[in-house]
Amino acid sequence: MSPRPSPPPPRPPVLRPAGGMMPVLATAILVFVLVFCWLALQRHAAFWTGRFDLGNMVQAVWATAHGHPLEVTSTSGVQFIRLGAHVDPILAVFAPLWWVWPAPQMLLVVQVVVVATGAVPAALLGRRWIGDETLALACGIVYLMYPAIQWSLVTEFHPVTLATPLLLWCIWAVDTDRTWVLMVLAPLAALTKEQVGVALAMIGVWALVRRSRRRVGAALIGGGLSWSLVCFLFIIPHFSPVGESPFVGRYAELGESQGAVLKTVVTRPWEALAIMVDGGRPGYLAAMLLPLLLLPLLAPMVALGALPELGLNLLAQYWPQYSVQYQYTAVTSAFLIAGTIGGIARLRRMRLPGRAASFVADPVGLSAIVVGAVVAGGYVQGPLPFWGAFPGGSTIRTHEYTVTRHAHAQAGAVAVVPGDVAVSTSNLLGSRLSARRHVYTWPVIRDAAWVVVDTKRPFIGDRISEAEHRWRVAALERDRRFQVRYSVDGVLVFERIR
Repeated sequence: MSPRPSPPPPRPPVLRPAGGMMPVLATAILVFVLVFCWLALQRHAAFWTGRFDLGNMVQAVWATAHGHPLEVTSTSGVQFIRLGAHVDPILAVFAPLWWVWPAPQMLLVVQVVVVATGAVPAALLGRRWIGDETLALACGIVYLMYPAIQWSLVTEFHPVTLATPLLLWCIWAVDTDRTWVLMVLAPLAALTKEQVGVALAMIGVWALVRRSRRRVGAALIGGGLSWSLVCFLFIIPHFSPVGESPFVGRYAELGESQGAVLKTVVTRPWEALAIMVDGGRPGYLAAMLLPLLLLPLLAPMVALGALPELGLNLLAQYWPQYSVQYQYTAVTSAFLIAGTIGGIARLRRMRLPGRAASFVADPVGLSAIVVGAVVAGGYVQGPLPFWGAFPGGSTIRTHEYTVTRHAHAQAGAVAVVPGDVAVSTSNLLGSRLSARRHVYTWPVIRDAAWVVVDTKRPFIGDRISEAEHRWRVAALERDRRFQVRYSVDGVLVFERIR
């Protein structure tokens, strides 16, 4: 018989200041929710949310609430079940909320609130692993101030963004042996996107190796991998209008199909490595790790859970996948935050020389450094608009929070279109016009009764092309089947009259 694995080391005693950390953490979470709800709603009011991707999610939720589960319109104008693009059926959970608050803003607000709860497991893990309330509170603050998490809340709505707090809660549930909590949260996490099953399997590996939780680890590994395989091999091909994932083309340098891409990675890894170090990808890694002071590297077993998602992002030819400004960081962020907490715990256990040992032993000083680093990361590359008021502060996309005269023109155009007809719309008008059965993305028109275009933001599908947009609008203006019903500041609304 093989010897029983040694039990995990005893937890350090938790040092609790008077009053505890929870009131302070609750206040921080409340401020976070208020700030990011305002930013998300302000960006929506300024017409910077679009058909891609808020509008896609609005249509899926609206359709589910009206008896057509997860039905959406593709970019080519075909009706299909959204599972053929991404397996994120957690969207169905939002249908009852749509009955209460039937507006895109509901999705944005719920996203902020759910993501904010991730600060709680971050702090609780800090309490368990580090054994100090001050540092535990710092872990919760680090979660809230992490630039990648903040960006995910002001870049549309995506189901996978909900995976960040759900995965952290799963790690906490494994660590505290709360199996029933895990049985609820792990499936919810898996329903946010097809590859999240792999992330759950990585939690299972950690549970098996570091926490000696054999049954839980085996269940997460087997269940997570099986779910992702079913998604990739059966669900997506079955529901996809093209018979496979529409995103395989993002890996075209490695192969023309999922199997070909995987074969190249396995048999010619040097080609994959060459892609992963090309372009802005090293900068993406730095943007993910430096605000956390590289601390996840000190807790490799839990931080390794980020590798599958990092690999997908680094191999893609689609640049938003290797940028901190988009939802593609969601799964990675959960593991890097957990790795940071584990890294702090390990750092405090290490034998360090003289002053370094004294500094690490001081929870207030160490908390200040850890929180200061993540705040500095936000100062350089974060979404908070007030950073731009300081020298060298981030001004990335700060214009998206200003409601301009053009935004009022866009709002006027949306108000002209009836709510029960098929419509063709430009991308940045699409989030307001997607709560209906058929929503075509300009320049696809098909049987649309109304067409809404914006000549100042010349989107063709989900990309900008001024020349193509110009001649297509000119052709529509000459088309006798349509008549202009609204024209303000370059925003045009056409009605089909014959």
